[in-house]
Amino acid sequence: MTKANWNTEMIGDQTGRLVVITGATSGIGKETVKVLAGKYATVIIGARNLEKAEGVIEEIKVQYPNANLSARELDLTSLVSVKAFADSILTDFDKLDVLINNAGIMVCPYAKTQDGFEIQMGTNHLGHFALTGRLMPLLKQTEKSRIVILSSYAHKFGDIDLSDLNWETREYNTNKAYGDSKIANLYFLYELVSRLANESTGEGYTPIVSAAHPGWTKTELQRHTKLVGFLNHFFAQGADQGALPTLRAGFDDEVRPGDYYGPSKFFEMHGAPVKVASNTLSHDKVIARKLWVQSEALTGVSF
Repeated sequence: MTKANWNTEMIGDQTGRLVVITGATSGIGKETVKVLAGKYATVIIGARNLEKAEGVIEEIKVQYPNANLSARELDLTSLVSVKAFADSILTDFDKLDVLINNAGIMVCPYAKTQDGFEIQMGTNHLGHFALTGRLMPLLKQTEKSRIVILSSYAHKFGDIDLSDLNWETREYNTNKAYGDSKIANLYFLYELVSRLANESTGEGYTPIVSAAHPGWTKTELQRHTKLVGFLNHFFAQGADQGALPTLRAGFDDEVRPGDYYGPSKFFEMHGAPVKVASNTLSHDKVIARKLWVQSEALTGVSF
């Protein structure tokens, strides 16, 4: 495809554009903020650990002293926190150019969110589902707005049991639960694109919704798995490369609704970001619709 060697130099000046990104206190999220700071975007980091987020901002401002960066508290495991964060954005701004649903947790021990959701599905999918829904009015009143959803190659191991989304009747398998949350991200992508396309034209602008995955990138996400930590030495790319699919999905003019970006080389593990294909199961429209309805019911957020 075109722009096979796409890189950050292809991102234009972002002066005056507002970007909200979740969980950017380390890894590819932090790198994404750093790149956007250099492009003069206004960036708000939604983070559970505000002290850590402020530290990231201070670090980036060493390189970009005039960067317009700020942090606000956002705990994706709490629907109350999600609402408070979204309300603050809706109150303080009259537009939102790009929402990057970056935050995530990976293969952690079994736990539940404050609202009783299995921790990985609750954080990676349901929290972002609720956040996107609450910020949608602002996105719809912003011309050329975008939503970027972070998935993973691990979506290929996902096969959601909609009758037991919170793992209350099955023996917990953290790897499968992670895969389930990542294929949920793609069901969310494709169903949201479909619903936006079917809306009447009188409802404002239509955000471009796309997704990305970082390939095999060394990040703090992998702290719960020793094997991956060991294999990082042989296969992993740096966060600067891992952030490229996110950045392309959010800022390349060629992106179209439903596009999915990932690395170009060695089974999508590393390399320049290109449009990639998610697996067949992720395109199951029946599952996507059922998960959507369940997600609305669980979060209390309707689009």
